[in-house]
Amino acid sequence: MKSRSHCCTDQFDNLEKHTQWGIDVLEKYIKFVKERTEIELSYAKQLRNLSKKYQPKKNSKEEEEYRYTSTRAFLATLNEMNDYAGQHEVISENMTSLITGELTRYVQELKQERKSHFHDGRKAQQHIETCWKQLEASKRRFERDCKEADRAQQYFEKMDADINVTKADVEKARQQAQLRHQMAEDSKAEYSSTLQKFNSEQHDHYYTHIPNIFQKIQEMEERRIVRIGESMKTFAEVDRQVIPIIGKCLDEITKAAESIDHKNDSQLVIEAFKSGFEPPGDVDFEDFTQPMKRTVSESSLSNSRGDGKSELKFGGKSKGKLWPFIKKNKLMSLLTSPHQPPPPPPASASPSAVPNGPQSPKQQKEPLSHRFNEFMTSKPKIHCFRSLKRGGAGPEDFSNLPPEQRRKKLQQKVDELNKDIQKEMDQRDALTKMKDVYIKNPQMGDAASVDHRLAELGQNIEKLRLEVQKFEGWLAEVEGRLPMRTEQARRQSGLYEAQNTSAVNSCAQDRESSPDGSYTEEQSQETEMKVPATDFDDEFDDEEPLPTIGTCKALYTFEGQNEGTISVAEGEMLYVIEEDKGDGWTRIRRNEDEEGYVPTSYVEVYLDKNAKDVYKSLQKISE
Repeated sequence: MKSRSHCCTDQFDNLEKHTQWGIDVLEKYIKFVKERTEIELSYAKQLRNLSKKYQPKKNSKEEEEYRYTSTRAFLATLNEMNDYAGQHEVISENMTSLITGELTRYVQELKQERKSHFHDGRKAQQHIETCWKQLEASKRRFERDCKEADRAQQYFEKMDADINVTKADVEKARQQAQLRHQMAEDSKAEYSSTLQKFNSEQHDHYYTHIPNIFQKIQEMEERRIVRIGESMKTFAEVDRQVIPIIGKCLDEITKAAESIDHKNDSQLVIEAFKSGFEPPGDVDFEDFTQPMKRTVSESSLSNSRGDGKSELKFGGKSKGKLWPFIKKNKLMSLLTSPHQPPPPPPASASPSAVPNGPQSPKQQKEPLSHRFNEFMTSKPKIHCFRSLKRGGAGPEDFSNLPPEQRRKKLQQKVDELNKDIQKEMDQRDALTKMKDVYIKNPQMGDAASVDHRLAELGQNIEKLRLEVQKFEGWLAEVEGRLPMRTEQARRQSGLYEAQNTSAVNSCAQDRESSPDGSYTEEQSQETEMKVPATDFDDEFDDEEPLPTIGTCKALYTFEGQNEGTISVAEGEMLYVIEEDKGDGWTRIRRNEDEEGYVPTSYVEVYLDKNAKDVYKSLQKISE
């Protein structure tokens, strides 16, 4: 009996260990799936960040680059990668809900069921052990009573055979023997009943209760095995469900790649950078055997030739713009900036006695071809024009751009202004309707409260319409729908005469001049340089003045007679707006309308350190 009981207990122990191992396997698989979902989420997040990182920034140059088919295909790839990342998020969500969440709940239920089954098994085991103990106690009691009855019988027989014992003692021994025999019979009956009961309980235990418990444990374990198998199928199915969508994303990427059109992209580049300039003509032969009659190449430096006088026309529409690869500011700075070194300070005790200082030595004349080489190699001195701001935006009418590019920019500006007008008109219409509602229903609001805003919108619309008219005029001018600007309109820019005079004095006369007005001979053989104002003057209108970087005190009187210089009196305090670049000239300002160059040796400069640093930074940007 004991061996059977211990055998049953051992089986329960083995089953308990095995079922606990099964639960551990299930929890391990849950942990595996959970880590997989975290990897999917992390991968999806990294893909989204990658796609976002390379998305074009709004209102940036990158947006313009996405008009090409190759960059549009790349943008489509980024968008598809975003959708691709979304499918990995779907994988994570489905695995979490269908596997991790379900299995976690199932494990809790499994643990409760397992606990219940083993509790029933232990209870049945304890019950059979209790029955066994009762049987053992009844058996020992029956054995003890039998022994007591035998001893009482032997004592009675001994007393009955002894002639010396009184009859009363014999009778007492006989009664004691009968009592013991009766007790033994009762113990025997009890033992027999207990034995029958135990055998019945034992039969039920080993043939009914324990098998049922084992069967339930087996069914529980089989359900666990089936459940983990189903979860593994779900694991694969979750991945399989997104494969068509991922395949579609990849197909879209392939489709975007196949949509790349190299011819179209090349045409866009051509349209983007088409200048509208006509190619230059042939370069004329310069005959150096006639030193006094040096000619200027008609095709490279002029569009027309007069009797003994050549005119340099830059930007005439009839012949097309010349020198398309020379920056305009470089050309104009060469035409206007002082080329002579500044005069030395006066040596006399009274500087005012020598108003302009000693005259600059005459320079040997240079052929105009040398000046053309200077155009191509020299660094632009944009400081010769007050309106060319360092690092600032271009002119409002985009006249610094080639014709075709200018037309596109003007059209774009007109479209933007029209959109702004439409927005303002929409706001005005909405406020007008609101005012009508207030008039009909005064309790909803004061109708007069929107009048101020309506007036502002009307003014804004009028301003925008004027802007549109201005830009449409420039656009019509570029497209040839309107004639060129008149002489009077060009002069209104305020720089027309300065440009022409400076051009004639510094380049077209084919000689060098000092800022104080000294000239070389042969002025009668000058070559005129005519620059139509429409090529330059528009971009100099409404520009902000250069910032002040310090102050200076005039040490001597200087009467600036040449274009670009300014007269100063001894002891006068002025503002410095551009320091000496190494050419001996400093640019100063007296007021908003008077500024120019003076010899550096004629003034004592006090620069503001902070302003100087800002000025140098702006200069580096402009270079």
